[in-house]
Amino acid sequence: MNAKHKKILKAIFKDPIQSNIKWSDVEKLFIGFGAEVTEGNGSRVRIALCGVKATFHRPHPKKEIDKGALQSVRIFLINAGINNDAI
Repeated sequence: MNAKHKKILKAIFKDPIQSNIKWSDVEKLFIGFGAEVTEGNGSRVRIALCGVKATFHRPHPKKEIDKGALQSVRIFLINAGINNDAI
């Protein structure tokens, strides 16, 4: 995990939930942790990490992830064994 990944992970777990995190950075974080990222239908993206699977929608037309989706990303990472202590 590089410095940018650490910065994004810290932002994901920051309270209150932020709304200025780019989805592309979240995807890069997943890949940095060794996740398998596959394309679904439309804007869907399937993520498999540490035996945990999830499907997310890429935000459009904005590049930033919304607060609800960010909460889902948090839960996904926690279920995969990655939390704020990984920083």
